[in-house]
Amino acid sequence: MNNSMTRTLRFFIATSFLLAIFAGFALAQSSAQPGVLTHEQAAAILPDRVFFHGQSATIQGRNSSGIRLAGGKLVLAAAVDTGGYSSSIQESYQAYLITEVPLSFLGKTLPPGAYGFGFVAGGKMIVMDVGGNEVLTAPVAKDAALARPTPLQILADPASPELYRLYLGRTFATFSPQ
Repeated sequence: MNNSMTRTLRFFIATSFLLAIFAGFALAQSSAQPGVLTHEQAAAILPDRVFFHGQSATIQGRNSSGIRLAGGKLVLAAAVDTGGYSSSIQESYQAYLITEVPLSFLGKTLPPGAYGFGFVAGGKMIVMDVGGNEVLTAPVAKDAALARPTPLQILADPASPELYRLYLGRTFATFSPQ
């Protein structure tokens, strides 16, 4: 091969390589659009096990959800297997929440972090830090009109584009990312 053909071949290979990188980047950006994540998308991001109150528990990937915000930040939630926990902890620890942004639950702010949470008697949601300490309570409501209740999901609130609903079955807490 002469030098001219070698340079042309190198240029072609380098250009093809750069085009492949840019195409991959564009594809990654298009799949990372803001909005509600499916349980498959959320489960792919979430860890298999989470730490809470001195133990680790497996997440239920099929019962996970999340939202991706305009800046790429995430809010993720998953039901957890709490079999190794005492019954008093199991009553209030049903799922795990990971947020990269502050969340507002009807005016009460939850900072970014990882939390255990559950919906308990009296119509409220309890959010606890990883040590099991209560950090926030919020009211919950029932959604009798929900077409397909699942053990855990996050859906956009039909009343406002800035609000989301975090569901456990038909019961939900309303929040907004800050």
